[in-house]
Amino acid sequence: MSITVYPVTPHFAAEVGNIDLCKPLAGADLDVIKDAFWKYAVLIFPEQRLTQEQHLEFSERFGPVEKERTLDPKATPSRFSGEFADISNLAADGKIWGETSRQRLYKAGNKLWHTDSSFKRLPSLCSLLYARTIAPIGGHTEFADQRAAYHALPDATKAKLQGLVVEHWIVHSRRRSGFTEFNEDEMKRLPPVPQVLVRTLPQTGRKSLYVASHAGRIFGMPDDAGRALIDELLAHATQRQFVYTHRWRPNELVMWDNRCTMHRGTDYDDLRSVRDMARVTISDIANSCEQEGIAVAA
Repeated sequence: MSITVYPVTPHFAAEVGNIDLCKPLAGADLDVIKDAFWKYAVLIFPEQRLTQEQHLEFSERFGPVEKERTLDPKATPSRFSGEFADISNLAADGKIWGETSRQRLYKAGNKLWHTDSSFKRLPSLCSLLYARTIAPIGGHTEFADQRAAYHALPDATKAKLQGLVVEHWIVHSRRRSGFTEFNEDEMKRLPPVPQVLVRTLPQTGRKSLYVASHAGRIFGMPDDAGRALIDELLAHATQRQFVYTHRWRPNELVMWDNRCTMHRGTDYDDLRSVRDMARVTISDIANSCEQEGIAVAA
């Protein structure tokens, strides 16, 4: 039986059926998945019992894997290292984290609308998150379609945004969520980076906003005006008509296009209920400014 693709909406998010990602993937099947991904930006693969090796093998079909983690592993030990990010409420010993743990305070920023790794000079193409254990209540992931949000803007606004460059910095989003305790090593490894505000997706030619909670200021604009414009665009792009809420099921893989979506996690009882997930993040081919032909400082 061939792969099936069932859209959640006509143009955003789809569930992929009749596929077992534990098995080697034929080239024709990968082509179907990629075509669906470029169109829908969020793909859901239910009922997948993946090992870490199988999760990684499928992820690598989309590009090189990010291996550097944001937090210093000496200051904040994790269950995983290298290719996997721990998107759970579990400490390095596998037990539920404490109320004041550094990992918990840092990850509170995941409740803000963001796109993975936009704070890195080489940002992310996509993320692939696999759920082993889900919270009984809450712990959903909301996705916002920045392509549709851009399309809905007035032409005058689109013209105003074209060519603007924004500073993205992990410190911006973490300050908003109350985390300020980056150590010297983390600050040195993660300086502010430029990213374009409107980008073109090469597979489809569609334009998309590229904004997130990591965005702090717009180059060439007064800080207050730039911050106001970023906040305006965040509010616009996360209106209900642009948002899909994913309610997780165990043994489910979800992948999303970080170039044209934002996402955020919703609350759950993270001091009592286990939410065990791991993410692989795929790097983009170049900085977004470079892809748009906009010269930026080294």
